[in-house]
Amino acid sequence: MSKVSILVVDDATFIRDLVKKGLRDHFPGVQIVEAINGRKAQQLLGRQSIDLILCDWEMPELSGLELLSWCREQDNLKTVPFIMVTSRGDKDNVIQAIQAGVSDFIGKPFSNEQLVTKVKKALSRAGKLQTLVASAPPKMLSSGGFANDSLAALTGGQAQVSKPAPAAPAEAMAVRQEVVAVPTASAKSAGQAPGGRGQGQLRLPGGTMNCVIKALSLKDAQLVVKRAELLPQVLENAVLDLEQGEGGEVARLNGYLHAVAALEPKPDSEWLLLTFKFVDRDPQKLDYLSRLIARGTTQKHFVPGA
Repeated sequence: MSKVSILVVDDATFIRDLVKKGLRDHFPGVQIVEAINGRKAQQLLGRQSIDLILCDWEMPELSGLELLSWCREQDNLKTVPFIMVTSRGDKDNVIQAIQAGVSDFIGKPFSNEQLVTKVKKALSRAGKLQTLVASAPPKMLSSGGFANDSLAALTGGQAQVSKPAPAAPAEAMAVRQEVVAVPTASAKSAGQAPGGRGQGQLRLPGGTMNCVIKALSLKDAQLVVKRAELLPQVLENAVLDLEQGEGGEVARLNGYLHAVAALEPKPDSEWLLLTFKFVDRDPQKLDYLSRLIARGTTQKHFVPGA
């Protein structure tokens, strides 16, 4: 029986690796292929059959939205499930993707559970989930190790799986409610920390934390956050939101937590120092960071520019 193939498209190696690990851990037998941007994905889709596409929105050369529009124009890709993995959650962008024929969304940052749930849903609708179970290694099936789920649990207890169909606008708008909302990173609400140079918001799979920027480079940012019930974890994927200009547009910088430490030399430190590594390779975002760093060298606080 042929394998189920999933294409992962993202310009950030860290995000691709994160998605691939989540898929392999929960879907034994799945075949995973990857592309670093939409242009490379087009080339791959032209020569290989794919059952599901997981694609980032913001990429150089060809964006996720442009790839989606192209896929829906191809006879062999019109009904292939296309899940947009994105830090964009504003209404206009969601409507754009719906009109282009998106199947579902996964908001960045995401947990393994969120990823697996969306993939199961998409494969089930496409009639591919049972094929994936059948192609799993016998050991995994006999030991009940297929993502720790039985076939009944994976298919929702239904023997029949619906045929693939483009997402209806009403259904897709319901999906919108599951997308992580993009917060407004107001400096007033960020909370002051010792020696802070700027403010923003850090989005984690478990929630959002206000933060202060202590240091910034093209590779990473040193962030100070107030200790709370939500404790950041090393290697956790995250999104740093910074407000730009008077219009309040938000720059969404994707990355992961490289280090977490107490800011004060005591066990009950009220503040944590986080090292946030950027994974975006988008020239526009790198240009934004460059201008932000330049402004910060001459001002007491970083003021995200236009």
